[in-house]
Amino acid sequence: MTIDERIDLLAQLGDYLQSDGEFLKAVMHRTAFNNKWLTIENCNKVAQAIGKHYLNKTALYDWIKHYDCKENIAPKKVAIILSGNVPLAGLQDIVAVFAAGHHSLIKISDSDEYLIPHLIKQMMAWNPASANYFEIGDFIKGFDAILTNNEGSQNPYFEKYFKKYPSLIRKEQTSIAILDGKESDAELLALGNDIFANYGLGKENVSKIYVPEGYDFHHLLELLHEFKEIVLNSKYKNNFDYNYSLYLLNNVKYQANGCILLTESELLNSRIACLHYEFYEDAGTFAVQWDKKFLEGIKYIVSRQAINGLSTILPGATQTPSLFNYADDVDTMKFLVELF
Repeated sequence: MTIDERIDLLAQLGDYLQSDGEFLKAVMHRTAFNNKWLTIENCNKVAQAIGKHYLNKTALYDWIKHYDCKENIAPKKVAIILSGNVPLAGLQDIVAVFAAGHHSLIKISDSDEYLIPHLIKQMMAWNPASANYFEIGDFIKGFDAILTNNEGSQNPYFEKYFKKYPSLIRKEQTSIAILDGKESDAELLALGNDIFANYGLGKENVSKIYVPEGYDFHHLLELLHEFKEIVLNSKYKNNFDYNYSLYLLNNVKYQANGCILLTESELLNSRIACLHYEFYEDAGTFAVQWDKKFLEGIKYIVSRQAINGLSTILPGATQTPSLFNYADDVDTMKFLVELF
């Protein structure tokens, strides 16, 4: 397939993700039944965002023109290990490998078994030539390079096992917000989406906020209570109740509103249904006090205003995907093009 043919097929996939097709909805229902975290609503939101923001011809061509993608060169076999922590996790890697002209060897996560295989089957049905670009299996072998978003304690083992292959093994990351206390209600509600989307399970989710001394947590909690229906998910509610009990038993100081627990902590990552906070004196000193290693653990920094030395995004923007928002800020497409 030529680059243009691959882009056309990806754009068709984007249209499909934004459609109201019965088959797609059925697969989402099956996904939700298999994994209570991947609800139909969340699957649909992620599918719509992906289809709208980067699986369209304009975005795809604007992205691909930044790379020297050659035609008719022997493709490599790229292993992709998917995490399944949020709906369609890892689809961007699959898109990048296909756009670069390589072949994907995909290990699907047990947490999200149906959506991505369904989308690949659809692409094969629309253009049978694409069948040569994808292989799904429980085991991966015979690959030339590897991409994975598996995080945390597995990383040292992955790096050791795959050290002889070209690889992108992404580290554990989360997102934070730096508030100045002057945020509007609309901005705080947008921040709520950054916190609660996909139950806070993604790298994009804000797990910690930095606030000035004397910050009004009461008003923030009142606004975040708009997301109270999140506790209707039994898995989320169980985590909320467990962490609530844990804080009580350990005499941890906390604030709560029925759907989120706030507690002061230096840690970036918070438990499910929890949000860490830390006080600061001067937002302008963040770029100085945070070293490179610390920043590597952060996917997005959310702030209503620019902060010198830091790359920030506005509240509500963490769930808007872009082909240029690579995991760990490592250019996946550049890595793939250079495999030739």
